[in-house]
Amino acid sequence: MPSMPISPSLENGKRKSSSAFQVPEPKRLKYGEASRRSELLEQRRSLPIASASKKLVEEVQKNDTLIVIGETGSGKTTRYCKFGSMVGITQPRRVAAITVATRVAEEMGVQLSKEVGYSIRFEDATSSQTKLKFMTDGMLLREALLDPLLQKYSVIILDEAHERTIHTDVLFGLLKGVQARRREVSKVGTDPEAGDQNKQDKTVAKASEHQTQIQSQMEANSRNGNSKIKQLKPLKVIIMSATLDAQGFSEYFNGAKAVYVQGRQYPVQIMNTYTAEADYLDAALITTLQVHQEELPGDILVFLTGQEEIENMERLLTERIAFLPEGSRKILVAPIYAALPSEQQMRVFEPAPSGYRKVILATNIAETSLTIPGIRYVIDPGLVKAKAYNPRIGVESLAVVPISKAQAAQRSGRAGREGPGKCFRLYTVEAFNQLQDATVPEIKRCNLASVMLQLKALGIDDVLGFDFMDKPSRAAIVKSLEHLYTLGALTDEGKLSDPLGVQMARFPLEPLYAKAMLVSSSFKCSEEMLTTVAMLSAESIFFTPREKFKEANAARQRFSSPEGDHITLINVLRAYTQEVEGGQSLDSEAHHKKFEKKLRGWCSTNFINGRSLRRALDIRRQVRGYVEGMGLELVSCGDDFTHFRRCLTASFFLNSAHKQADGKYRALSSGQTVAIHPSSVLFGKKPDCVIFNELVRTNQQYIRSLTRIDSLWLAELAPQYYSTRDVEDAARPTTQQEDFHSH
Repeated sequence: MPSMPISPSLENGKRKSSSAFQVPEPKRLKYGEASRRSELLEQRRSLPIASASKKLVEEVQKNDTLIVIGETGSGKTTRYCKFGSMVGITQPRRVAAITVATRVAEEMGVQLSKEVGYSIRFEDATSSQTKLKFMTDGMLLREALLDPLLQKYSVIILDEAHERTIHTDVLFGLLKGVQARRREVSKVGTDPEAGDQNKQDKTVAKASEHQTQIQSQMEANSRNGNSKIKQLKPLKVIIMSATLDAQGFSEYFNGAKAVYVQGRQYPVQIMNTYTAEADYLDAALITTLQVHQEELPGDILVFLTGQEEIENMERLLTERIAFLPEGSRKILVAPIYAALPSEQQMRVFEPAPSGYRKVILATNIAETSLTIPGIRYVIDPGLVKAKAYNPRIGVESLAVVPISKAQAAQRSGRAGREGPGKCFRLYTVEAFNQLQDATVPEIKRCNLASVMLQLKALGIDDVLGFDFMDKPSRAAIVKSLEHLYTLGALTDEGKLSDPLGVQMARFPLEPLYAKAMLVSSSFKCSEEMLTTVAMLSAESIFFTPREKFKEANAARQRFSSPEGDHITLINVLRAYTQEVEGGQSLDSEAHHKKFEKKLRGWCSTNFINGRSLRRALDIRRQVRGYVEGMGLELVSCGDDFTHFRRCLTASFFLNSAHKQADGKYRALSSGQTVAIHPSSVLFGKKPDCVIFNELVRTNQQYIRSLTRIDSLWLAELAPQYYSTRDVEDAARPTTQQEDFHSH
């Protein structure tokens, strides 16, 4: 198999710069004339993939499964329109699905949501006219629950497949089964129950066990929901990425052909540090200022691991800029991370004023399909915040870990989209060589409960035998099944329980949140739980800029509840409803503009993330539709939150922590020592027992989004998991972290 062209090796540097980087003599490569195009169409024509477009379409027509590897900047992400009559394209992140769909619509000169649209969780911008549908991989997985044959699609493209998200890995196995069934249906050309049944049986008998399960469930679902299946053509599947183990993917997809779109638009010179950096944040700061003062014009992209680091870097840059020579102070700092309000996120796409250099501080949100114009320099500390999962104790957490070589290649590629660029890696060549070739698939480092619930809903009961490309550990699968069983989603036989498990699978929510919505009616607090689930699903509601830390904390106090963060979030939405929505008419454009202005002002005054609040309102509306569709009663507990806190206990009992005699907290299900996160309203309050929603691991284990509860409620409301003795023992200090349910 031909090898993918890569950037020239940089380990044998021949000259030194004033910075502590190894800099090689640049290799002389031949590139076509490069000039920045102002028109999108001209940019499109200039992309390397343009010359291979016709050949690529031919390969798609000849092969049911095709692996496309195109270097960063080749233009592969926006070349879909000729692949089929209805093309579905998955992206690993919401922001990528939206921005790529917007870009393609602009290039095609059509209105977004018409011929080109997107679908992400709780937001759908498509119509009956849509022929190119961008979506998150999780949305395609949910579509498979309703339409097991994915009948409306002629082509499915899994873009940025190298990221190996948990949903992408499940889609790999599912799509193999869908292709097998579609081929069989296309041969029969009629209803699956008609035709040569013996021929079908022989074909199914030859299929692997997991495909047989998928196919049999598809037949059952089709009979129940759509007994007349139209004649279907075979489904085309395209696996697309800039950095991919082509041989591994080809073997998994039964010898699928791999094609290469060679040639990055512009060369990128890569430089590594001579020695390891003890403080990568300080190194990133120094390198940023050094690039600004010594390099030619062009914006700088700095990769950092999260919001806190980005805010620190923004503050430090602002302070240091004041000490630069007067002619070197024209720097515009633009952060981008998921919790940042959308209007502020858009600043990264705006060109810097004349004479200014833009410095973009970003998480790995800017690593793949999200293309930010103007970047010529990338600073890469070589770290990323990623999920980690310990199946022994069933705890999922966030941790800062080294990136992979594939991620390093993606990051450096950001510098070569519009002209020759440079990438400054804040780690040595030796450190780079020790990086893993590819990112560890998310499915091998995550809680699998949500995926197992979806597989069970698809009728795939033998989840241990499912054809994963990289199989999760048996311990992780078993732990997730135990998790679902404890929540009541599975029967003693391991089947999806009815109605609880079936209803949980219908919600586009994590299993814990789905369970919470379903039990909230019996606690007479479904309105409050609906608000809580929506607010928690919308990321950070509060926005705390470092330069206005005191003002933001003071503003938050008006919503703060002594009972905890969940009720604080409820107070925010209630205040919004009363102070912004109350009596507001939206029956005209003028009224709508007035409302938007009022909303922006209210969010600004109260340091509320307007983007997250709008998303929470939309999620709330859509989840309400699911609840009402199931015939569940929506009632409010008013200002008596005891019922609500009891409902939290009955729903999130797996996430409980008890204060020990020594003042520390112990997570009851895992036995881990944890601390209350400083962002919680209960920070410093030392409640005896709490329910939490998230565990984050930085320099220590933190729990976030919590509410105080009565510890005796655990044994009362979750007797299948806790005994009174468990709760009493939880307060004793331990010399080792242990799960008392493992005794």
